[in-house]
Amino acid sequence: MIDVTRTADLVAPDLLGCVVTLHGVSVRLTEVEAYLGAEDEAAHTYRGLTPRNATMFGPPGRLYVYLSYGIHLAGNIVCAPEGVGQGCLMRAGEVVGGLDTAYRRRGDVPFERLASGPGNLGRTLGLSLEDNGIEVTLEPPAEPVEWVAGPRIGISRNVDAPLRFWIPGDRTVSRRRGRP
Repeated sequence: MIDVTRTADLVAPDLLGCVVTLHGVSVRLTEVEAYLGAEDEAAHTYRGLTPRNATMFGPPGRLYVYLSYGIHLAGNIVCAPEGVGQGCLMRAGEVVGGLDTAYRRRGDVPFERLASGPGNLGRTLGLSLEDNGIEVTLEPPAEPVEWVAGPRIGISRNVDAPLRFWIPGDRTVSRRRGRP
């Protein structure tokens, strides 16, 4: 069982290897990013509670779904005690169930790219804004997972914070543009 009542930076590495199942597809998480609320300028909750980010201030273990760049649906797993506003962005994963459904949603892409990147992962899982606030079931890995941490990707604030966590060598992990 993953204790999501802890701060996002502590929860994030424990999410690696967990399986999330939504809308007929199961994904083993291989990359996540932690967002630390009021102390993290890159967090949607940095400036406090708004109608858009209210789910992030709710009970931990819920899904915060939002539209990224006006086109991609992305999902965070809400962590920390209620009222704190922290979460872990699901950045990438390996499809381990519902492969046919995943390909119908994503099209003809290489297997390792099906759920690589937060928008692709969201599409693979069939996320919709109606999923915002639903409880997430996390199936933990049978064995502990090796992980590494480094700077988050695709943000413009608090960019050097080592709050991106991933399984080293996993082919589903997203890549920084211009780098392997």
